[in-house]
Amino acid sequence: MSKFFSDNPQDDLGSNPSANPPFAAIAEARISRRAALGGLLALAGTALLPKAEAGAAQSSLTFASLSPRLDGTHHVASGYKADIVLRWGDPLFAASPAFDPLAQTARSQRRQFGYNNDYLAFLPLPFGSANSTHGLLWANHESTNPRLMFAGLSEPGARMTRERVDIELAAHGGSVVEIRKQGGKWQAVRAGRYNRRVTMTTPMRIAGPAAGHERMTTGADRSGRRVLGMLNNCSGGKTPWGTVLSGEENFHFYFSGDATATAEAANYARYGVGQRTIYPWWAEQHARFDLAREAREANRFGWVVEIDPYDPAATPVKRTALGRFKHEAANCVLNRDGRVVVYCGDDEMNEYVYRFVSAGRFDPRERRANMNLLDSGTLFVARFEADGSMRWLPLMQGEGPLTPDNGFHSQADVAIETRRAADLVGATKMDRPEDIETNPVTGIVYVMLANNVRRTVKQIDAANPRPSNAYGHVIALLPPGSGSDADHAAAQFTWSIPILAGNPHDQKSGARYGSGAGDGPWFAGPDNVAFDPRGRMYIATDQGALAETLGTADGIWACDVEGPAAYQPRCLFQCPIGAEMCGPEFTPDGRTLFVAVQHPAVAVRGESTFETPPTRWPDFDPSLPPRPSVVAITREDGGAI
Repeated sequence: MSKFFSDNPQDDLGSNPSANPPFAAIAEARISRRAALGGLLALAGTALLPKAEAGAAQSSLTFASLSPRLDGTHHVASGYKADIVLRWGDPLFAASPAFDPLAQTARSQRRQFGYNNDYLAFLPLPFGSANSTHGLLWANHESTNPRLMFAGLSEPGARMTRERVDIELAAHGGSVVEIRKQGGKWQAVRAGRYNRRVTMTTPMRIAGPAAGHERMTTGADRSGRRVLGMLNNCSGGKTPWGTVLSGEENFHFYFSGDATATAEAANYARYGVGQRTIYPWWAEQHARFDLAREAREANRFGWVVEIDPYDPAATPVKRTALGRFKHEAANCVLNRDGRVVVYCGDDEMNEYVYRFVSAGRFDPRERRANMNLLDSGTLFVARFEADGSMRWLPLMQGEGPLTPDNGFHSQADVAIETRRAADLVGATKMDRPEDIETNPVTGIVYVMLANNVRRTVKQIDAANPRPSNAYGHVIALLPPGSGSDADHAAAQFTWSIPILAGNPHDQKSGARYGSGAGDGPWFAGPDNVAFDPRGRMYIATDQGALAETLGTADGIWACDVEGPAAYQPRCLFQCPIGAEMCGPEFTPDGRTLFVAVQHPAVAVRGESTFETPPTRWPDFDPSLPPRPSVVAITREDGGAI
């Protein structure tokens, strides 16, 4: 989700008061040592990234990149097609009503596809197969934009009613939808046996070290083990046992009241709870979002939620061992010793990169036995060193500063106050860590860093030669070993920066891509990432207001990661105006790339409303508002993307 550049300028003001060194300062020290190697990208040839092979072919991508544009519809490269698969309000069950924007109810929304689709996951049918024409699609429903959802909110005195608030609660969460490719086109299966809506009223179980702790209890749940719903779910991941991990991100947006008057004042200050509410009407209509009436409810959000898409009756579980912060991504990799490693970013300026390593090992023969692997293990936070190494610092109660003297009496306290624990152990401040994913071919882990406009002039350096990093960059983390033999549980990695996003024609921007990419297309705001079966990288961007400044829409940018054309981006897909690109996800055969177009028509400057949106994508029907949608990108000849 857009932060600083969103239609909500208070989204990302930063809340990290620690004196931990920012990544920029560390990168400066490292780059200064290697200046003689030819600058930043020389790091890619120091065994941190694959070396280009002499005489290797140019880019393996054969499509011509789209030219920059910003208009009311989507665009896809020549030779490809982009079909709408699902839209906000599409009915999912036999008894679901058709979408009627002027007659919405919470009951109907609970049986329709939700709003603002972000993370996508494709899970083949039947379970355990590699079927690429029939499967389940999971979509996170991150947030709502009421002025685009409901008529009349721009009129004087207009307000959110209880019914409209309940519609918003029903539009959050996620959807499981059966989809099938027929006649070369993907279609949703209405009333598919696995179809399911998860909303803000769906009962969920709390598991892991924070389950049952007093700080997790409320008037509605004295046990501290049950909660209704999940909030602001952004990116996520899939487990080796076929479940979905959905990360709760900006949960602080939904709680109103004086956080300083609660026993959680210091905890809430670190997360911005009570400081940057953008849904104040939720507390007006529901006591649990009012800190004065339910002081601990906010502790029950900010987690990774595990959902079993193959069992519509399974209760979603909040896995507290993975820590509480503004989760962007929860991508799993099966380590060479059978343990499961989950990478997560904390999506706010000057926050951290995390890793969880399970104590137990994955058993491919016993699916049910794997369901609790994420409740026991070790959570780590990253510290980047100037010599190109990176250390994973354990966040374990009783170790180092995480003691009762600092307010950590149990691992539950570490889980609930993960940010403060990371502050104390000396983690490295990063530029809005977004998606983190492992390349399945090389074993290299890529971290998307969207931007950090709060970096000061004192933090300018060779790696980030901007007093305000509006464009973002990409970090590559290399664990010991390579490919499937990589040790993702190792205590130390190495790192480099293969991409500094921005306009390479503007010397002041300091943008860098692969060798020879200076005359090619470029992007800003790297957010989500996916890899095709060949290991090529596909980046989804979230530029926010920068899109209007640059005159180019958010979209999908693809590049090789090896050879002389490594990190030379090409634009495959562009969103309509106001939209953010999310959720790139391939089918196992690499012939379909699903993407999520979120909040089309949101105005970053001025006002966009139900009655006067800048686009009515994807229906272009004057009676319908713009609708967040899932798109399937395929090649016209049926080949691999």
